[in-house]
Amino acid sequence: MTEVCIQEEDFDAGTLQRELLGDDTSIGATAVFIGCVRGEPGAGQGDPDAVLAMELEHYPGMTESSIQAIVDEARSRWKLQRVRVIHRVGKLLPGDQIVYVGVACGHRGEAFQACEFIMDYLKTRAPFWKRETTPVGARWVDARASDDSAAARWQATGE
Repeated sequence: MTEVCIQEEDFDAGTLQRELLGDDTSIGATAVFIGCVRGEPGAGQGDPDAVLAMELEHYPGMTESSIQAIVDEARSRWKLQRVRVIHRVGKLLPGDQIVYVGVACGHRGEAFQACEFIMDYLKTRAPFWKRETTPVGARWVDARASDDSAAARWQATGE
């Protein structure tokens, strides 16, 4: 199973879950995160902040290496048996799946922590560029302080 994949195509979470488990009966827990394109809640076509579409760009090779480094760091912190990260690029619409992070290991605590760690670092360390299309035009999405704070807690705790 490839750990890291960047692709334009959608993914099937059920298939990915079955692959994550495989036939390994030593796996006691899986944790999965699936991120989707979010339209602005209650926003309509007339709302200038409504997200009508999102385009994700990446730097091939560099992006996969950056994500693999995040997975490797997670593996050094927790006893993970399997990890799978899929991130989509290209044009996506509200409701479309963007990212899948799945981890499998012996215990639920490790699974939850590792999944959250990988996602927090994906948001801050993986080289993706996001452009939202709104009713008033396109705009690049800036990094968020809340994402930096979420990732910083892993450095502070060392867990």
